[in-house]
Amino acid sequence: MARIAVIGAGAGAMAAAARLAVVGHRVTVYERSSTYGGALGRFARDGFVFDTGPGLLRLPAVYRDLFVKTGKEPLESCVELAPVDPAARHLFADGTDVSLPNASRAGVVSALDAALGAGAGERWGEFLGRARETWDRTRRPLLEEPLWPDWQVLARDPYPALKQRRLLRPPRQADTLGEVAAWELGGGRLAALLESYALEYGLDPRTAPAAAAVLPYMEQTFGSWYVRGGMRELARAVYERCAARKVEFVFGAEVRGVREKDGRAAGLELADGTVVEADHVVCGVDPRALQPMLPGRELWGSGRVRPSAGGAPSRFSVLLALRGGRPADAAHRTVVHSPDAAAEARAGFTGPHAAPPTVTVLRPDDPTVRPDDDHEAVTLTATVAPHGPVDWSEGALVRRYTDDLIAAAVRAVPDLRERLLWHEARTPVHLAQATGAEGGSVPAPSLAGAMAGFLHPSNTTGLPGLHLAGGWAHPGGGLAQSGMSGALVAGLIVEGEDFRGSQ
Repeated sequence: MARIAVIGAGAGAMAAAARLAVVGHRVTVYERSSTYGGALGRFARDGFVFDTGPGLLRLPAVYRDLFVKTGKEPLESCVELAPVDPAARHLFADGTDVSLPNASRAGVVSALDAALGAGAGERWGEFLGRARETWDRTRRPLLEEPLWPDWQVLARDPYPALKQRRLLRPPRQADTLGEVAAWELGGGRLAALLESYALEYGLDPRTAPAAAAVLPYMEQTFGSWYVRGGMRELARAVYERCAARKVEFVFGAEVRGVREKDGRAAGLELADGTVVEADHVVCGVDPRALQPMLPGRELWGSGRVRPSAGGAPSRFSVLLALRGGRPADAAHRTVVHSPDAAAEARAGFTGPHAAPPTVTVLRPDDPTVRPDDDHEAVTLTATVAPHGPVDWSEGALVRRYTDDLIAAAVRAVPDLRERLLWHEARTPVHLAQATGAEGGSVPAPSLAGAMAGFLHPSNTTGLPGLHLAGGWAHPGGGLAQSGMSGALVAGLIVEGEDFRGSQ
């Protein structure tokens, strides 16, 4: 039985802790804040309850597998999961309105044909066929296996882009998702639809590899799911599963150093001077925080994927408490598209935020998140630059951007202003405080292509016994990916170098 110290109580770290504890290891989680969950936060006021992180779950099979492997109670015995149908309503800048059904490729094709004109659905369906090829080629190396030692082979984009004939120039293929949107989908509303998936994950369509086509494929194939009570309930269920498996949690415990002995990780040093001995250390926070904890130790030597030097984008949310009941026909999720997606991308990934954003409006039909049926809790979210390049502590900027999100949301909730009781803005500063991520950055999923520039560091490091879990490690950001990282770390610790991935 090994002693395992885990830094952070985010979803990926807790997934690793539960899996390691169930096979007999003694696991202790050290969390600097007063609670578990990391980005899966919650804000409550006056009977209204809001998620302050992800609002929906994709690939629920990841957490079903976690609960099956760590105890007799399945996931659905611990939380109530419901598919979101329609998966999303899209409001385009020209006023076009289309609702896409959940996990139905044929239904999506029909809906797009009806809203955008004959042929639009077929074009999107053909694109999804190419996205499926990308998924088939990358599913195991990017989700289910430890990062390959020869990870450089993932530098080549697996998306089978169509060759584009160009006047007096050699044919070429799309390299970025933005080029796929323009060349293969013909621009316009189909392009805006595709690019909105990239923005949701904090990716710039102008630079994200064409392989990001797997993002809409995953949603439209495996569906979107809501957890009754909000996604914080998923964090609560994972935490309770850890506790049932005898994982210990120490809250208010800031880690200041990783101890090294005989060339391997040997424990932790806490801010209060406490020394913790361990046989393995699992880091569930941004791995850039490890370097000052191990001065002089090379964790990302040649041949390893290094943590990104720049800050990833963040999220800006506005939590709305509304008087009046939720209409029965309201969509759970509505995407209100920016009138100028290119200007939005330039703003969101460089910092000025002068262009109207694409806003996601979440309106859960859940009586547990509102005082009564005569009120409604609504969450608005947009992708923004992290704190640092933009000063999100500046009150005037926060107020202006709050107004921008509300103005966009009025298209989805026409009587919003008349019904508004109060609102609360949650900026990248809040995210930084909750997760410890620099600037409140939110990690994107790992993607092949783009010279391997969208990969995350391996779950192992240059220091034996020190492992990485969570969204900042392979296979990257997203609830499903974080859960998979926990499975990979547990497999590497239990089975060692012979571990070849999830089955």
